[in-house]
Amino acid sequence: MTSSDLPAILGGTPLRTAGPPGWPRPLPEVLEVLTQAMQDGRWGHYEGPHGEQLRARLAELHGVEHAWLCSSGTAAVELGLRGVGVQPGDEVILAAYDFKANFQDVLAIGAIPVLVDINVSGQLDTDQLEAARTPQTKAVLASHLHGAMVDMPAVRVWADKHTIAVVEDVCQMPGARVGGRVAGTWGDAGILSFGGSKLLTAGRGGAVVCRSPQVLERIRRFVLRGNDVSPLTELQAAILLPQIARLSDDNRQRTETVSLLRGHLTAIPGLVPLRTDVTDAEPGYYKLGCWYDPQDWQGLSREHWCAALQHEGIAFFPGFRALHKIHAPRRFRAVGTLPQATRADERLVVLHHPILLEGEPGVLQICRGLQRIQRHAAEVRDQCARRPPGLPAESL
Repeated sequence: MTSSDLPAILGGTPLRTAGPPGWPRPLPEVLEVLTQAMQDGRWGHYEGPHGEQLRARLAELHGVEHAWLCSSGTAAVELGLRGVGVQPGDEVILAAYDFKANFQDVLAIGAIPVLVDINVSGQLDTDQLEAARTPQTKAVLASHLHGAMVDMPAVRVWADKHTIAVVEDVCQMPGARVGGRVAGTWGDAGILSFGGSKLLTAGRGGAVVCRSPQVLERIRRFVLRGNDVSPLTELQAAILLPQIARLSDDNRQRTETVSLLRGHLTAIPGLVPLRTDVTDAEPGYYKLGCWYDPQDWQGLSREHWCAALQHEGIAFFPGFRALHKIHAPRRFRAVGTLPQATRADERLVVLHHPILLEGEPGVLQICRGLQRIQRHAAEVRDQCARRPPGLPAESL
């Protein structure tokens, strides 16, 4: 057997010798903006035209009146919660499978996270909202994750019935649509992230979009203390503007690539991509989530499976840890035993987005890597048991 037949983790030649595609990619428009900012000194200004243009562009993109810029998606979630009026002692409903910072943002306000289970698409199960509601329920925090989407029309109907606020986290999919509307606009506050790995990136940064001047005013009162305590810089705003101009085309390319990949994955047992079950939805693909079944891979653990794909230069990672698995029970209230979130904690894997801009060539490399690992799964399993590889880090 030649080295080209073997998985790279067993000594074979990696399919992608240069590794996964880098991110952010070099864009001439961004270089031009950076050069201009250096020349005119805007890079060092507290405020300026780039921030104003970015606020206006985000408001336009979402069809809302207001956009507030801040230092991170994590800061944006907290500001969104504060903006809709969450206070100490209030309860906030969120999925038990979500990014851990969302849970911690609720705690930072002094509110109580109330965890509900997810559905088979890996999203907040809207059928459990009523069971989670108490007189202390102030808001629901709904996050669209891993290429699938929360049923936001159902969330909105339920929330309006009970006068409960909605914070819609679209950090993973700017420009996506759900229920015929731009994602982020079903909430009383919509949340964006511009972190270093995100589809729109400034290294760090975030934003809150909203229609209500009351939401904006609560945010303003919290952050303005003679200076903005969580600012987005003028330079960051400048480099985001040309990326927004590309967002629609990039989202279209990622969607086409995922559609092609889904077709190929039907022939590979043990790996089932998440699907959105909401009508009139166009998800975004910061990550493509898949259910992984080790039984179809000779008992190869999810973590070692991810490590094997990473050795091939294909960026698969374990999903999030479930919130009820990493926090003490005294810090939250749970609705039921959360079986689907527990399953996600153990079985979800996610493919990082940059390869999705490569189209069919990237898809074929992914599939070759999967087939290579599946053919040699028992050998990979046994070698990892003898000499464990460095385990992949949790994916943001």
